[in-house]
Amino acid sequence: MRLLPFLALTLSGLCWGLGFPLGKLALRDIGPAHMILLRFAVASLVALPFAFRAEARALFRSPPVLLAGFLYGVAFLIQFEGLTQVTVSLAALLVGAMPALVAIAAWAMRERVSRTSWAGVVAATLGAALIAGKPEGAGTPYGIAMSLASLLLFLAWLIVLRRAPETKSPMSVPAVTVLVAVATILPIALLLYGAPPLALPAAAWAGIIGQGVLATFVATAAWAYGSARVGSAAAGVFINIEPLIGAVIGITLFGDPAGVGLIGGGLLIIVGSIVVVLGERGAPAAAELQAAAHGLPNE
Repeated sequence: MRLLPFLALTLSGLCWGLGFPLGKLALRDIGPAHMILLRFAVASLVALPFAFRAEARALFRSPPVLLAGFLYGVAFLIQFEGLTQVTVSLAALLVGAMPALVAIAAWAMRERVSRTSWAGVVAATLGAALIAGKPEGAGTPYGIAMSLASLLLFLAWLIVLRRAPETKSPMSVPAVTVLVAVATILPIALLLYGAPPLALPAAAWAGIIGQGVLATFVATAAWAYGSARVGSAAAGVFINIEPLIGAVIGITLFGDPAGVGLIGGGLLIIVGSIVVVLGERGAPAAAELQAAAHGLPNE
């Protein structure tokens, strides 16, 4: 059924969009490092059946996969440290700049980037600059800097992940990446903050489990299914559901301020990102980078 892959991609975007509001919910009662540790612990439990198949076990000896898992874990630690000082909507909209960063990285690696994509890069960059320069009470300079720094780490992660060995199962690399990430986060969280508190309110656990199951595992599985059955450019458009959902939830449920700078910058990021993705129809390598922006193989 042709509609099913697009429904799966829509589901993945919706689940990724829940990551920031669920994280904000949990951060009311737990620090960012401990929250990320518990989030990935939940995700790793779900990923275990996929990570210990014969094909996946070999990935634990792959330097690109190990480095990707390390970058993935550190990027999330920094991103959610920033979330403690920015609103849900601002954090989500800044993520919308990722397709523009991907296009710039593709150009730096001497891959073809179309003129249409460059127009999208300019729009998304202006949007991010507008939000960062005029947050209108949506965040502190430290929080914005941490959020932007995490995007650079995510960019490095997806570039490294492109060098991972090819696998028959689309879940092998994401599953192993999650396990390596939790192994990276564990010593950092324990050394800096001690053991995570487990006696948390139900709302905090709901946020943590929701992130681990929905924003990590379900989103990954849905994307793997959908992206394997449609073109890369078409699939990449669904990445932009994440900042849109995050911003809408932040404004409507969390009471985030919605000034002209935030709304205007967010629209520039989303529109620019869509233009970048669509502009890569003639550049397969860059389109694959777009699909890899969430750590998933593009088949």
